[in-house]
Amino acid sequence: MGVLRSDKLRAAAEAHVPATGDALVVVVVENAAEAFAAGLAVAKNWPLYTRKTGGERDERTVYVDFAVADSSEVDYEELTKVAKAVRDTQRRVDTAPCELTTSIYVAEAQALVERLDDPTVSITIIQGEDLREQGFGGLWGVGKAAEFPPALVVLSRVPETVEKTVALVGKGIVYDCGGLSLKPTASMTTMKSDMGGSAAVLGAFEALVTTGAAPTTAVHALLCLAENAIDAKAYKNDDILTLYSGKTVEIVNTDAEGRLVLGDGVAYASKHLNPDVVVDIATLTGAQFITTGTVHAAVLTADEEVEAKIVAAGKTTGDLTYPMIYAKELLMPQFESKVADMTNSVKDRMCASSAAAGHFVEAHLDAEFTGAGKAFLHVDIAGPSMSAGRATGHGAALLYQFTKNF
Repeated sequence: MGVLRSDKLRAAAEAHVPATGDALVVVVVENAAEAFAAGLAVAKNWPLYTRKTGGERDERTVYVDFAVADSSEVDYEELTKVAKAVRDTQRRVDTAPCELTTSIYVAEAQALVERLDDPTVSITIIQGEDLREQGFGGLWGVGKAAEFPPALVVLSRVPETVEKTVALVGKGIVYDCGGLSLKPTASMTTMKSDMGGSAAVLGAFEALVTTGAAPTTAVHALLCLAENAIDAKAYKNDDILTLYSGKTVEIVNTDAEGRLVLGDGVAYASKHLNPDVVVDIATLTGAQFITTGTVHAAVLTADEEVEAKIVAAGKTTGDLTYPMIYAKELLMPQFESKVADMTNSVKDRMCASSAAAGHFVEAHLDAEFTGAGKAFLHVDIAGPSMSAGRATGHGAALLYQFTKNF
């Protein structure tokens, strides 16, 4: 997809398109702000990943331009870079799980850092047995049965002057069969998308670095990568895992694995990265479909200012969100265990279970991550991450805009 930058380029495209079969899309908008969301929406319609052969492949270049009613200036450079990051997010989510194992995903993150070639950007990888030895009981427990090892990947952009720090934590279950609590076939299909949160985090990080947005904000992108698989080493219902937070979790459903890896992720972020806000994003619960539907992500936070900012970021980018109830004192008892600090699944699925899952993740923040100026935000994108069998890239532009405005 190409984005046009002038009338001269549009004229050239108009002359070029009829001869090549390429396409020109002109979007009419009221102002430049509308062009941002509209441009991202158009970009999502031409996903990158396909394994179709022959004549079914669409090899066209699609040129996009805007007719702006109030003559305000569209920032084509920002739009182009964010659109690329969103389409990269779609590609990762659409990719077949045999082509995006945890090890390949780690290599892709490393390749992105090399491509960015920015002295403020670095990467830390904790993988395989090192996770177990360092106390990441969630990531290790969920991922130890798979052919390829689980990993925590931390990409960081730390500018010379830091005024704010944002930690973005993404669920990266590259495939989720449910573990020993095995999903039925109909529910298992499309579970390649269970890494959509990590893909959104990686896409947002790419966009923030390439655009130079939020130049005095340190950004840490944490990818919690594992495959929820079955073999002799698979974790079991009745197991008790000790997460990086030090809290113990009784397993009552191996298919509630995302919150376990996120628990490790937010614990690490809040303990070591000194963030002002920790944001986790995940395709976490089926209950999110019921809570906010297939277009709006569900968000949970105790901070009204942060809630307003994530809702505003959704309206700016088209990655819409809507708040869930915040009721920790009512919902955390749903995880009561007789033998551990908590279970990993609610007793009553009809009792705000999507919000409860967010509180579970929140429970693993470091004890010192508290007080004024510290905020936690949970984003569940289970519904809006896919549409008609294809990835939407939901979350990448959302996190970009939220961080830019934080």
